[in-house]
Amino acid sequence: MPATRHASFAPHVYPDTRLLILGSLPGARSLAERQYYAHPTNQFWRLVGEVVDRPLAGLPYEERLAALRAAKVGLWDVIRSAERQTSSDSLIREAEPHDLAALVATLPDLGMIAFNGGKAAAIGRKQLPPLGGIALLDLPSSSAANTIGFAAKLAQWQQLRAALSD
Repeated sequence: MPATRHASFAPHVYPDTRLLILGSLPGARSLAERQYYAHPTNQFWRLVGEVVDRPLAGLPYEERLAALRAAKVGLWDVIRSAERQTSSDSLIREAEPHDLAALVATLPDLGMIAFNGGKAAAIGRKQLPPLGGIALLDLPSSSAANTIGFAAKLAQWQQLRAALSD
């Protein structure tokens, strides 16, 4: 199967965003449905739902986004476009990154940037200048391909609460 060039979505952020969660590049199911973390085995919505104390996984997509907005959580990806055969981050080639620094400059309340997985962290950290007062956190991927288990992931994802407390 030849690699196909894929492009990510627009950022889901608002000026009062406190926490920005950055993935690598949407997988095939997410691209097909035009929704962040659309694959049913991806644990993102369960994990972030625990962080914001809302059962997001069971909500319609637009309600999930509205709940993130209310919690001051933003979403985006570190890769603008790349070639990839399947949804695996290890198969990403010819990645063109987003201008993360430009986005961060528009978010005056931002207190934390979290990278969902190793690929997102490796690419995203290179795109950011030194950020005084903004914490950077590398998280285990919410993908089912990361087999450490939900409880182990959640223990690390709970650190995101620090960005949301007053």
